[in-house]
Amino acid sequence: DKELQNYLPAEDDFNKGLYIFDIGQNDLDGVFYFPASDEQVVAFISKLMSELNYGMKRLYDAGARNFWVHNTGPLGCLPRIIATFGKKPSNLDEHGCVASHNRAATVFNKKLHDMCLQFLAHSPEANITYVDIFSIKLNLISNYSLYGFQQPLAACCGYGGPPLNFDTRIACGVTKDLNGSIVTANPCNNTAEYINWDGTHYTEAANGFVADEILTGNYSDSPHLRNSPFLT
Repeated sequence: DKELQNYLPAEDDFNKGLYIFDIGQNDLDGVFYFPASDEQVVAFISKLMSELNYGMKRLYDAGARNFWVHNTGPLGCLPRIIATFGKKPSNLDEHGCVASHNRAATVFNKKLHDMCLQFLAHSPEANITYVDIFSIKLNLISNYSLYGFQQPLAACCGYGGPPLNFDTRIACGVTKDLNGSIVTANPCNNTAEYINWDGTHYTEAANGFVADEILTGNYSDSPHLRNSPFLT
């Protein structure tokens, strides 16, 4: 449509664009709701890597050159996951997170980093920056009080009170009849004291912390620059 042509980006803008991938949490989350052995989870992760590599290759073939890849966070530290899979203390790690889910996230992240290296080997014009979101978030949860937070694992908006303030039967903001009583999953008074918002997502304060840590560059790996003659 000629009337819309002025609003479309120029063709070479796609080459200059930054293609951002923040990926893994939903994929890993879903697989644990079906009975699966550790071997099956690893095989599933390998399949995810193949699909992601294919998608990135399609973008590269279409002209994309700059990729910003975030790994996945500590899935086992989400209140929803702890409430569902962490009922046995033996399932929890030293942080109170579900160990199996965090192990899967660690495997996912290792394979994701390896995939980025392989992608670069076959895509010589690509630039990839890999960001370790897992370490940023786990550091926040492990040392929450140092960063001004008071609740490392509990949901701000939920129902049930400490330690998780999360009930799988009622979502944030919902009013429902539970066992004959009408209850509402209300938000907390001060969201800045909480890392988790609703059992799955982080609060604005926690996301702000993560963003600040990303921007320091301390958690970034740019393997395409390792052999640059301009670096010492």
